[in-house]
Amino acid sequence: MSVDSSAPEGLTHLRGDGTAHMVDVSAKDVTARSATAEGRVLLSEAAIAALRGGTVPKGDALGVARVAGIQAAKRTPDLIPLCHPIAIHGVEVDLVVQDDGVDISATVRTADRTGIEMEALTCVTVAALALVDMVKAVDKHAVISDVTVVAKSGGRSGDWVRPGREA
Repeated sequence: MSVDSSAPEGLTHLRGDGTAHMVDVSAKDVTARSATAEGRVLLSEAAIAALRGGTVPKGDALGVARVAGIQAAKRTPDLIPLCHPIAIHGVEVDLVVQDDGVDISATVRTADRTGIEMEALTCVTVAALALVDMVKAVDKHAVISDVTVVAKSGGRSGDWVRPGREA
């Protein structure tokens, strides 16, 4: 990996003058990588009932949110300035209706030179935004919360699971 030798130690995305730049990953090995992120959308009882009953005015809210998340994972470098465009080889998005909201989980996979955590986070966040858009006629007070990476695998730093999430 090429690193600007004048950059402050450990800050690979900063040049010596403090300005941001994209790190050159061309010398890194291609490895299989995955990342899983989770988040929640807190909803009213009426919105939960509409989701469970299939009566959301805009239609299949969970299906739209799932597809939006998949699209977002593929477009992450368009949204996050220093993310590298990488090949997305798989995206799994699960939305589970609970009594107080919807739990969203996304796992994104690649075989590339850099991590895929931002794609997983973007996937969950945009799925949550799409869900809010789909149910806003029923619940104007939806809250997106707790979006976080819960696991990653591959790459130089190896495998990682958020403490408390181990299987």
